[in-house]
Amino acid sequence: MKHSLRSRPNPSRRRFLTGMAAGAVTLAALRPARARSAKPRELAFFHLHTEERLRVEYHDGHRYLPDALGEISHFLRDFRTGEVHAIDPGVLDILHALQQGTASGDRPFHIISAYRSPATNAMLRKRSKGVAKHSYHMQGRAIDIRLPGVALHHLYRAALALKRGGVGLYTQSNFIHVDTGRVRTWGA
Repeated sequence: MKHSLRSRPNPSRRRFLTGMAAGAVTLAALRPARARSAKPRELAFFHLHTEERLRVEYHDGHRYLPDALGEISHFLRDFRTGEVHAIDPGVLDILHALQQGTASGDRPFHIISAYRSPATNAMLRKRSKGVAKHSYHMQGRAIDIRLPGVALHHLYRAALALKRGGVGLYTQSNFIHVDTGRVRTWGA
């Protein structure tokens, strides 16, 4: 005698499937509300070497804005050579999270270094053993910053708490480094 699984529905299975269907309907109903409540992401910068300023919305709450990313990449170019390289949006998201986490409002990040061409990185390596041979700066995945009104150690601890990549503390030069590489830290 063959038994059919359909002939005897399991009440707990039915309850589970009904619950899953209800959950899916609830999630579907919440998605549009969550999408509507997504907030745009804006950043402000002051480049210490070029004295240029930039305030830009780089994400509209739903997607990255290509024109804004291009503007940011140009702003964060290698100031020594003028070479422009795409900046990883993950770096921008780290900055935005730091801005939110430090309650710094809309104060501009002071930029010490962002993209570095291979030639610039090699030149800096000759001057300092603290410059990595395969620096994330050369990939547009790192930035050295300070944030006026936020103590350097507080900014460093806030960056560490994000657990989003590398975080370096440079107290003598008064800046921190953040990147989108693996989670690691130095200079504490």
